[in-house]
Amino acid sequence: MALPTEPIILDPTGARAHDEHRRLRGRGQAVRVDILGVSAWSVADPALLKELLTSPAISKDARAHWPEFGDVVQRWPLALWVAVENMFTAYGADHRRLRRMIAPAFSHRRITALSESIDAVVTGILDGLEALPPGETVDLREHLAYPLPIAVVSRLMGVPEAQQDSFRRVVDGVFDTTLTTEESEANTKALYEALQLLIDAKRTEPGDDMTSLLITTRDEEAEGEEATLSEGELRDTLLLMISAGYETTVNVIDQAITQLLTHPDQLALLLSGEADWSDAVEETLRLEPAVRHLPMRFAVTDIDLPDGQTIPRGDAILASYAAANRHPDWHGESADVFDITRTVKDHLAFGHGVHFCLGAPLARLEVATALRLLFDRFPQLELAVPAAELLPLGSLLSNGHQSLPVRLRPAAR
Repeated sequence: MALPTEPIILDPTGARAHDEHRRLRGRGQAVRVDILGVSAWSVADPALLKELLTSPAISKDARAHWPEFGDVVQRWPLALWVAVENMFTAYGADHRRLRRMIAPAFSHRRITALSESIDAVVTGILDGLEALPPGETVDLREHLAYPLPIAVVSRLMGVPEAQQDSFRRVVDGVFDTTLTTEESEANTKALYEALQLLIDAKRTEPGDDMTSLLITTRDEEAEGEEATLSEGELRDTLLLMISAGYETTVNVIDQAITQLLTHPDQLALLLSGEADWSDAVEETLRLEPAVRHLPMRFAVTDIDLPDGQTIPRGDAILASYAAANRHPDWHGESADVFDITRTVKDHLAFGHGVHFCLGAPLARLEVATALRLLFDRFPQLELAVPAAELLPLGSLLSNGHQSLPVRLRPAAR
């Protein structure tokens, strides 16, 4: 039987994401989709997706391998996702060069060294929340999920406190797929202005942070005959580290708390010590990954699929991680169930292959620490509204809630 040819139009609001993901899985290994007016192949089959993500036949370099690049960047609200010049969009030797420059920031030694400061940040946040009267409602997305990753990435990158709010606003805009092209362009302009302000400040007064290190490397090499980091790559590398270092972790903290409050049996296993907080982190990453779809990759050559379809050379490919994570071929009939005790904990929340997220160990540490200390301090924590009333972000990419209202303790009687 011929496979359907009409593309699935992805909802920019993300309002019914799980239904949409089931449609993607039901249409075969790869299906044509319309993502904000651009045609792509969504791949939600985990086996095929992992194969493609490790294949040299797939590139993230839109300039080199997407014939539509010149036209699309002029009209697409997500143009920044394919136009940046950093390891996110690099291919082959360029990707290896850029990744090597960043990898030391996420070494095991550096992540371990951050553990104590992460504990301190969470403890400080919870100290403030503990002062609230019993029964009062607090938004944990705003008052825990946001401030922790922002504090951590700001320390790592040397972002001054005065700039943190401005970065938060523009990074949120990068993931907002309800923006018009004009609104997206304005957000990108503001984002690069904030980045340039940071670069100028660190060039004047460098510190013990990754931004200063990259700037020093760039400037010293620029005085020689051949620099390994262009000014554009420097700017966009900082963009990648600041945006990826906070937005995604915010969503995982948000989703993990939501899942535990709506699955008290699973929370009980954690509070009794029968399961580890890392189990809750991994299951959240599998069931509700921070990023649903990640644009874009491109076919370097024609790709023949096992189901008889062919992805033509130059076509765009959308990695649909959230749909793949719940595929029954991978996690069986319980794929849609939140179960921190499941034996197979694999997922694609951090990608796969050469573009696997360098910040994964740091994100895991932040989320596990936040959960452990939060529920240790507030074991009676409860949602302040029915779970069905939690509104998703206006995004087909970013997977979180607009707010997460909870009561830390029951009202005093």
